[in-house]
Amino acid sequence: MLTKDLCKEALRRALATGADYAEVFAEHTLSKNINMISGRTDKIGDAVISGVGIRIFKGTRCVSGSASSLAPEAVLDCASRVASAMAEGSGISDIVLRERLFGDIHPVKIVPAGVENSYKIDYLREACLAAKEYHDEISQVNGNYMEVDHKILIATSEGLFAQDRQIRTRVSVSSIASKDGENQTGSMSPGARKGLELFEDLDPKELGRKASAQAVTMLHAGYIKAGTMPVAIENGFGGVIFHEACGHSLEASHVALGQSQFTGKLGTQIANTKVTAIDDGTIPNAWGSVNIDDEGTPARKNVLIENGILKSYMIDKLNGRRMGMESTGNSRRQSYQFEPTSRMTNTYIGAGEDRDEDIIASIEYGLYARSMGGGSVNPVTGQFNFAVLEGYMIRNGKICEPVRGASLIGRGSDIIMDIDMVGKNVKRAQGMCGASSGSIPTDVGQPLIRVSSITVGGR
Repeated sequence: MLTKDLCKEALRRALATGADYAEVFAEHTLSKNINMISGRTDKIGDAVISGVGIRIFKGTRCVSGSASSLAPEAVLDCASRVASAMAEGSGISDIVLRERLFGDIHPVKIVPAGVENSYKIDYLREACLAAKEYHDEISQVNGNYMEVDHKILIATSEGLFAQDRQIRTRVSVSSIASKDGENQTGSMSPGARKGLELFEDLDPKELGRKASAQAVTMLHAGYIKAGTMPVAIENGFGGVIFHEACGHSLEASHVALGQSQFTGKLGTQIANTKVTAIDDGTIPNAWGSVNIDDEGTPARKNVLIENGILKSYMIDKLNGRRMGMESTGNSRRQSYQFEPTSRMTNTYIGAGEDRDEDIIASIEYGLYARSMGGGSVNPVTGQFNFAVLEGYMIRNGKICEPVRGASLIGRGSDIIMDIDMVGKNVKRAQGMCGASSGSIPTDVGQPLIRVSSITVGGR
């Protein structure tokens, strides 16, 4: 994308007014979206994002800018504009860039851009058709196919010159079940840092049927009665509870400014001793994995909580300066137009020793949250509210009738203390996480867990 000489000159200009660190982030991204409604292709969209973002630091002061062109004159002009906003002293002229190759642990067998649209449309149509035929109460099925080919280049005044290519593919099916003027939805949205070999791992018919089964089940579910009770949260996307209620509070962007419920608590017990939580950007082909983060730091496996003890935060360079700590490979951004900051990659609760059947059997009266939805959280206080997409009552240690309208309400620091049973079967699920540096792909995950007591919203 950019030559080493151009990056060197851009860094020199960015440092000209006294900054002690400079960074060039160049990007060229191709993406495709195919939308389908009731088995018919509704829209095919192709997009190109190309540009450069330049940042400089002076201590903990940061100035950044961007240009929507990779032309040399645009890159150098951007560097000069960023430098002009600092104007605190003389610059550094001696910059030596050395290319680093970090390798790629995410092999891609079939690059999506090289495959015709008809193949992708046929797969999506098969999934949507299976979803529609699942039950006569399915009134509409929406399908989406997404591919991203994200190429980045990072050069820094510390001498780093590195590149990475991130290919991701995702397919989703959303079903609507209707009866007597009432609608309920169900969805499945698997994805991976893979090419079209993802299709080999996913039966499109099974994908469609699962989405519709959830919609039909919830259409016939009664409403849950609100109260405080034990809750069993299933593996996979159930991990969104930890991601939102606790994960964001462990990002340095909140911790460094004292805006986190976990600021200053390294080495202390913040969770039940059964809880070990991990953020791991090195999982091969995982949706949220990276070879290097968006500051060029190699991805790593970070144990955040070990047997209830807070061991690490997720840290980027700028907030690392504020905290006096090194980066953990967690700096991420949606595109060159956003400033990078500390973000999650693949974040999950690790496997425990409890059997799933024992977790369910231990609950005399409570809720089994089979599938979680979206929600909101305040990272300062940890207060959260999450919807349960598919829930069932547990009575006398057995999963019984489906219920709808459930929500889980609480505080992150409380819920991780109240996780008193942790299953063995860890499963991850895919999502898009939005924060100050934009929307990025992340995995959430966990085994089946039991929260001994939590407020369940309902009727």
